[in-house]
Amino acid sequence: MRLTLRLTVLLTLPPLLWAGNAVVGRLMVGQVPPLTLNLLRWLLTAIMLLPLGWRALRPVQALVRRWPYLLAIGVLGVGLYNSLQYLALVTSTPINVTLVASSLPVWMLGAGTLFFGTRATRPQFIGALLGLAGVAVVIARGSPASLLAVRFVPGDLFMLLAVVGWAFYSWLLVRPPAHMRGDQRPPWDWAGMLLVQVAFGLVASGVLAAGEQLAGVGPIRWSWPVVLALLYVSLGASLVAYRCWGIGVAEGSPALAAFFNNLTPLFAALLSALVLGEAPQPYHALAFALIVGGIAVGMQR
Repeated sequence: MRLTLRLTVLLTLPPLLWAGNAVVGRLMVGQVPPLTLNLLRWLLTAIMLLPLGWRALRPVQALVRRWPYLLAIGVLGVGLYNSLQYLALVTSTPINVTLVASSLPVWMLGAGTLFFGTRATRPQFIGALLGLAGVAVVIARGSPASLLAVRFVPGDLFMLLAVVGWAFYSWLLVRPPAHMRGDQRPPWDWAGMLLVQVAFGLVASGVLAAGEQLAGVGPIRWSWPVVLALLYVSLGASLVAYRCWGIGVAEGSPALAAFFNNLTPLFAALLSALVLGEAPQPYHALAFALIVGGIAVGMQR
């Protein structure tokens, strides 16, 4: 497989946009409550998707027959993951959040071994240990004493929970039930499939946002920067990023895409320094090296 300029752009743009999403989420702290931010993001995304994927909503019977599966992937992929990510950014930094997120292959391996009948090879096991070490470095802020004292920043733990949920979401996409495979799968294109997931995910997002409002969070402080932020996370970090990623994975491979995905914390570090003034620390480099090294080792046969 030849790495062309087109493929490089397709696989580089989503990590850049997702890093920007983390920075925007951090900027919105105090202006838009995190769970409300997630609800607004996906409401706008659904509106933008409707002209492209509305056919997936008809006939309704196709959705009703598959609702348990569609609800599961909608809740895990749209409602839970993104809500927890924005919640994590209230107390953690974009660099930490994206570094924890880049440990996804570790949790994919664990979920596959424990719940989906796969067997881990020795390289995969070693790679998982390296990835976990990278996550531990992030949570400990580079200080083993902090890790031993279990002084965790809540945001790091929220993001860890989000990534575990995303691992199960990913496995559900890889191992769908019979009614979502072969001839039984509805003829949905990328826009229709994403719209269906968003529609079901909005159920969880709405419940979480309602709970947040009942808890007495502050109101949205509307301004032009807030409006632009909502447009960015719904159009750039959602529609554009998801579409480019889908094409890139199809033209390249999931293994190649995994390496490009690890550009996200690097982009987050650069954007955080430029926009937020949050310069990366030496332990970030160590964590990144451990996580990427773990993925490289885990891919060995």
